[in-house]
Amino acid sequence: MPPQQVSIEKIILAEPRGFCAGVDRAVEAVRGALRAYGRPLYVRHQIVHNRFVLEALEKEGAIFVESLDEVPEGQRVIFSAHGVAPSEWDHAKERGLRVIDATCPLVTKVHLEVERYAQEGRTVILVGHAGHEEVKGTLGVAPGKVVLVGSVEEARALQISDPERVAAVTQTTLSVDDTREIMETLKERFPALLTPKTDDICYATQNRQNAVKELVGVTDAVLVVGSRQSSNANRLVEVARQRGARAFLVDSIADVEPAMLEGVRALGLTASASSPEWLVEEIIGAFANRGAQVELLSVAKERVHFPLPMPAD
Repeated sequence: MPPQQVSIEKIILAEPRGFCAGVDRAVEAVRGALRAYGRPLYVRHQIVHNRFVLEALEKEGAIFVESLDEVPEGQRVIFSAHGVAPSEWDHAKERGLRVIDATCPLVTKVHLEVERYAQEGRTVILVGHAGHEEVKGTLGVAPGKVVLVGSVEEARALQISDPERVAAVTQTTLSVDDTREIMETLKERFPALLTPKTDDICYATQNRQNAVKELVGVTDAVLVVGSRQSSNANRLVEVARQRGARAFLVDSIADVEPAMLEGVRALGLTASASSPEWLVEEIIGAFANRGAQVELLSVAKERVHFPLPMPAD
C-alpha cells in the first residue's frame, strides 16, 4: 500500500490496457479445459507471462511444465499463447498426448508465413528478441532457414547467401515503432525483401504503446502493471521513458514505492497485455480511497475476439 503521505490528486487510466484477445483466449482455454476434464491438466510453458495469473491457475489445477517429457503419456496438455515449433507437435503425438492449442492466432499467422516463405526457397529473417518463447517457436518452424535479427546493428551486419530470395517477419509482441528502423535497414540492404501483405504486429501491442505515449503528456509519472518476464510490459516502460517520463514497472500495489510517487499529482496507469484488470483496480482503489479522481484516456476501442481452441478429444 502506498504511504499515507503521498497525495495523488488524479489517476489517468489508459485505454486500452491489460489482457489482449490472445491472452484472454489462452487463460479461458485452461479454465474451460479444467471444467470439462478436471485434473490433472498440463500446460507447456507459462500460459502467459504473469505470476498472478499463473498462481491462480495452479490453484485451480493447472500444472505448468517446460518440457513435454514432464507430462505423463496420454494426458492432456495445453500449448501456451506463445506457440511452439512443429517438433513439439510431433513429440506430443509420439507420447500420445491430447493437445489443446492455445497459440495466439496472430502467432499462428506468422508461423504459416514462415513456412510458406521457406517452401519458396527463401531465407526468412525473423525480427525479434532472442530467448523469447514466441521466437523459439517461430525459429523452429523452418530450422536452418530462419535467421534472427534483434537490432539495427545486426541487420546491418547480416549476410544472406541469396539476397534475391529473402523475406522478413516479426515477433508479434513488438510494435511498429519497435521494428521500424530494423525493417528499414533490411529493406535498404535487401531490395528484393518480401514482407507479409498484412502486418504481423499485434494490434494490442501497438494500441498499448500509443496509449502510453499519450499518458506521458498529461501525467507526472506512469505506472505499468506487468511482469518483468513480459516483453510488452518492459517495452511500455521503455516507451514512456524515451519520451522523458518517470515510468516504473510494478507487479502489483505491493511494488509501488514512495520514491516513485514523490511530487506526483497526476499519475498515469496502464497494464501489459498479460496483466489482469484486478491488479489495476487494486491500485486505483488504494488512491481513490484517499480522494484521487480517476479519468480515462482512450486512444482506441478493441473489439477483437478469438474463439476458444477446439478440445483435445
